[in-house]
Amino acid sequence: MSGAVEAKLAELGLTLPAVVPPLAAYQPAVQSGVYVYTAGQLPMVEGKLPVTGKVGAEVTPEEAKDLARICALNALAAVKSVTGDLDRIARVVKVVGFVASASDFTGQPAVLNGASELLGAVLGDKGVHARSAVGVTVLPLDAPVEVEIQVELTEA
Repeated sequence: MSGAVEAKLAELGLTLPAVVPPLAAYQPAVQSGVYVYTAGQLPMVEGKLPVTGKVGAEVTPEEAKDLARICALNALAAVKSVTGDLDRIARVVKVVGFVASASDFTGQPAVLNGASELLGAVLGDKGVHARSAVGVTVLPLDAPVEVEIQVELTEA
């Protein structure tokens, strides 16, 4: 049975995807005390990237914003993989996003709004967080965006 968070996802027309398997030697998420830290989540859909390339060159900022939203959804799936229940999220503490950017692209914060807005829509006030939006030269698999989140949990 799904909880309130997954019901909200359904209301928004979204479903929680399967956890994206690690591409190397790491776990998708780990819990330490009342915190869960996710690995960087690529915008994988059914095991593959829908788009590759640099934002501001091969990928438009609007496409990248949608991809950041997918990353956040994948991050929520990773959180659920260790907590068993997204309703245990007390709040999203921090979001860190990386944008593979063309050399003259400076719109990283707008791209990462895709992830931030999804977390807010799904979690309400619990989704309000601190954030870093970083432009980088390249990401794994030539992904345009990568997002990681840190969440605080309620006591079990």
